[in-house]
Amino acid sequence: MKGTGPRDPRAVRHLAPRGAAHAGVLPRRPRAVVAGAGIAGLAAATGLAERGVDVTVVEREDYLGGRVGAWSERAADGTPLSMSRGFHAFFRQYYNLRALLQRADPALTRLRSVEDYPLLDAHGGRDTFRGLPRTPPWNALFFALRSPTFRLRDLLVLDPHAAAPLAAVSVPEIYEQLDHTDAETLLRRINFPPSARHLAFEVFSRSFFAPPREMSAAELAAMFHLYFLGSAEGLLFDVPDAAFDTALWKPLRAFLGERRVRFRAGVEVTGIDRADPRFRVRTEEGEALPADGVVLALDVAGLRSVVAASPDLRDPAWRKQVLGLRTAPPFLVHRLWLDRPVAPERPAFLATSGRPPLDNISVLNRYEREARAWADYCGGAVVELHAYAAESGPGDEAARARALRIRLLDRLHEIYPETAGARIVAELSQWRQDCPLFGLGDFSRRPRVRTPFDGLVLAGDAIRIDLPVALMERAAATGWHAANGLLALWGLAGHELTSVPTRGRLAPLRAWAARGRR
Repeated sequence: MKGTGPRDPRAVRHLAPRGAAHAGVLPRRPRAVVAGAGIAGLAAATGLAERGVDVTVVEREDYLGGRVGAWSERAADGTPLSMSRGFHAFFRQYYNLRALLQRADPALTRLRSVEDYPLLDAHGGRDTFRGLPRTPPWNALFFALRSPTFRLRDLLVLDPHAAAPLAAVSVPEIYEQLDHTDAETLLRRINFPPSARHLAFEVFSRSFFAPPREMSAAELAAMFHLYFLGSAEGLLFDVPDAAFDTALWKPLRAFLGERRVRFRAGVEVTGIDRADPRFRVRTEEGEALPADGVVLALDVAGLRSVVAASPDLRDPAWRKQVLGLRTAPPFLVHRLWLDRPVAPERPAFLATSGRPPLDNISVLNRYEREARAWADYCGGAVVELHAYAAESGPGDEAARARALRIRLLDRLHEIYPETAGARIVAELSQWRQDCPLFGLGDFSRRPRVRTPFDGLVLAGDAIRIDLPVALMERAAATGWHAANGLLALWGLAGHELTSVPTRGRLAPLRAWAARGRR
């Protein structure tokens, strides 16, 4: 049961700014340019268009969705194949993302639940999220007690004082406590057993495209709060039942088109000038689009490039924040079309730990319509391999990616032996380095949604927002918040945001642990 609203009675509603319901009551409809059509840009465009703002979305790629986009490529024999940047989990506590998708699919019929996603360690031990209670802290406790890598005596030697921040997260205070500590150090302090440390935490930290030694412990603690101890939504998730463009973005584009949103796909924004009335947005085609408000919903490199090329945005401290944003190590997604099926017991999604460079295996024909149609027709399978936080450095990146693909394939044969004899009918890869890095001390240095310039706002998962959100949900939340910032400027009503509780359920434990340290 996907549901269309929060099931957790403690979910927090963040009330919308008040104002007029529609820009039609204003002397003139404001014009907004949204740079970037990923989740953040689409949320901002939706929030603005629903209040009657004149919106133009400018997107560098030919498709919508950003890092959750999909497109068609051709195999060596010319066969068109659907491709993306890999598997994404749509957790039930992603309230603001789901609110965006509900604009075009009110009952979320295009999402389907994944019954389980096992976690496989280096020794063959498996953990599962199936059948866990939803309510914290019992979800985490039951997960630990039934884990083959987490024994009862391991619980008894955990350091409660070091673990207290995980059990009583509040945002933004958790960043003041732990943002200068790396995730690996925090886990050592807590005295997590090494096997459980790899399985239960490295899997999640690497989904932020960074190894634990490079990731902020505060970000890890916020993740633990979002998925485990702060939410009663459960630990399972949904996935689109078709390629991202078919299931998600084409319907949303049609919804926005009905509200007169214009899309300029395949066009890159290159800079911003301060002008009358407020801004002119420059594009690579030599245009200067007039705008009363601008949303920069770009990836890290794109945002830095636009700000660097916009001398009118004269605020040294803010420019330093933007230009100081960093990207995580590169990652590889390798999709294989095989001439034979995988074993029927293989899950749709398997996370792995201690089996470098592999981080997970997806069997797309278990859930995606296009992959299932191909597999049914050819009698095969469509399998995707992910390597997050891959090693980077000088040298030939293409050669490193080739070597990584070979190692991933060896791991696939090791874990799913039936694939060793399969013929690869087609294969496509994505080698990218454009995800934000949530490194040590970065939180206080990140730019916020609001900027020093009235009418200019930022959105995206690299942008700071003081809510317990992450990944796609951070992108959606900042997009709605960006729209609210512009709407308030024009006296228009904003949109309500929802989050898991902003304070941990076990605050007394934090107070007890603090007393123990004195």
